[in-house]
Amino acid sequence: MNRSLAKALSVVLHPLLLPTYLFAFILYYLPAPALSLPMQSRWIVLGMIFFTTFIIPGLGAYAMMRSGQLDSMEMERRDQRRLPLLFTSVCYGITTYLLYREAAFDEIFYFIMVIITASVLLTYAVSLFWKVSAHSVGIGGALGLLLLLSKLVADVPMLFPISLSIVLAGAVLSARLALHAHSPAEVYTGFGAGLLLAFTAGILVL
Repeated sequence: MNRSLAKALSVVLHPLLLPTYLFAFILYYLPAPALSLPMQSRWIVLGMIFFTTFIIPGLGAYAMMRSGQLDSMEMERRDQRRLPLLFTSVCYGITTYLLYREAAFDEIFYFIMVIITASVLLTYAVSLFWKVSAHSVGIGGALGLLLLLSKLVADVPMLFPISLSIVLAGAVLSARLALHAHSPAEVYTGFGAGLLLAFTAGILVL
């Protein structure tokens, strides 16, 4: 894969952006009757997700880089991933709590955010002793969540979204390998872990 394309894919499909993509899909692709939240209010949820799962963790990582705790925003060294991942886990945990506390939000929001938060915590835990690919964990979890949604909302056509996510997952994994950011084991293990985590959560809840 071309290096420029690999970098572009790594940025556009960055793990911090995946929650926003998933919630945009849930809020605007699922049929209106599937959610109780009024259509005119859904942008508020999406805006909150974008702010708490991308802007704040991103600013936190940038502040860590400026203070010398990180060499770069790419966090190529395993030991430098721990603090940003822990901070992101806290941000995602707070977001999960906010979705749980507000009765106006549908339960599926809380369910999805619990799985996303768990995937970040899993990446943090593994990073204590191994450099697993966060991109792979994220895209694997996203695919797993789409597969779960196909079961939760059976009357929604999910063939195209799932097919597209499989193609994007392959592209992301190829991009991380092309950039030599991870070994094949780190990439494939991350993808499998994210996918398995989503499936396990589905089995426990459904």
